[in-house]
Amino acid sequence: MTDAIALTQRLIAAPSVTPARGEVFDVLEAALKPLGFEVDRFVCGAAPDGPVENLFATRAGTGHGPHFAFAGHLDVVPPGEGWTSDPFAPEIRGDLLYGRGAVDMKASIAAFVAAIPEASPGRISLIITGDEEGPATFGTVALIDHMKARNLVPDLCLVGEPTSVNRLGDMMKIGRRGSVNIWITVPGTQGHVAYPHLADNPVPKLVRALARIDQVVLDQGTDWFQPSNIEITDLEVGNPATNVIPAAAKARLSIRFNDLHTGESLSTMIRDIVLAEAPHALVEPRISGEAFLTPPGALSAMVADAIRDVTGLETEKSTTGGTSDARFLSKLCPVVEFGLPNATMHKLDEAVALKDIGDLTRIYQAVLHRL
Repeated sequence: MTDAIALTQRLIAAPSVTPARGEVFDVLEAALKPLGFEVDRFVCGAAPDGPVENLFATRAGTGHGPHFAFAGHLDVVPPGEGWTSDPFAPEIRGDLLYGRGAVDMKASIAAFVAAIPEASPGRISLIITGDEEGPATFGTVALIDHMKARNLVPDLCLVGEPTSVNRLGDMMKIGRRGSVNIWITVPGTQGHVAYPHLADNPVPKLVRALARIDQVVLDQGTDWFQPSNIEITDLEVGNPATNVIPAAAKARLSIRFNDLHTGESLSTMIRDIVLAEAPHALVEPRISGEAFLTPPGALSAMVADAIRDVTGLETEKSTTGGTSDARFLSKLCPVVEFGLPNATMHKLDEAVALKDIGDLTRIYQAVLHRL
């Protein structure tokens, strides 16, 4: 059996800031090959969002059973300054293992590898990218194309993101809200403030549009999702002069939305509001992902039962939090996210409890046993 703690240490020791490639994938491949996995690695894209390495590992089953996939990422966010120890030199202090990526999400990947049985009735695959923390342009999307080309689309997928909050097992994700960012530019005509009739001030038009947007109530939430929200995240004029009417005014919005909306419908709504106040404005949306939901069913029940067996907890089925690569995988098959407590992810001195690595391994074992 693979030692999950030792594998976590080896993965942490391979620096893999987004976009990741190379050594960290060597470590994972070396762990999977002895388990009978066929490992495909390929690099996609170019700067600035790439190149990105991806790994698809698969092992055929011994009989009839669903194709079960585990998805995750080996890339990490930059460590930042101020760590107690080297962020890429894994260190055990007391009951914790420290290192960048310990929680998000190298320990989860190691736990799943350690949980894989010697044989399984159905196919098992791992969908691992080096670009989840970044733009995700050349990551899981490319892996999905790779699986489709090989006719190896999974029937069920578990994403190992750190979903637990206070204790391992207290929360899983069965969906996520969608996300769209929108850049607004209102043009004007620069001029002297003493001669406003010779200029066209864009600021009042933008302010009126933002005031209307701020009054919008998108919905009251649904059975599984919290209410959608629009936030104004930036406002820029960039005018250093006190006596000049500016030539343009800009703003940026971020909308997190539930499955009552789409990124396109919200973009259209914002565009209509802005153009009503500023007909020549430029409205540029960028949709990061659509809302998705895997309604409670066989997959979430299987994961919940496994959590209960190991921890005794009744896990909460949630759709809170930011986006993840499950937004792409949900288009293929039912998807549930479950992993470690997330309190230290992306923080200085990121750390995972050694006991949680062992318990997560046992939970993943229990899931695989139920297939």
